[in-house]
Amino acid sequence: MEPNTTLTELIQHLEKRLAEGDYKDAVHKIKLMTTRDMILEMISK
Repeated sequence: MEPNTTLTELIQHLEKRLAEGDYKDAVHKIKLMTTRDMILEMISK
């Protein structure tokens, strides 16, 4: 990823990886989902 990636781009990247199954194992998938959820929670306040 680029150093100047916006939060929207980061969320889209996480969504794409999750949709395509681009993760190592179930634990990695949960980490990606948690990261996405926390970012969305932080920006929605």
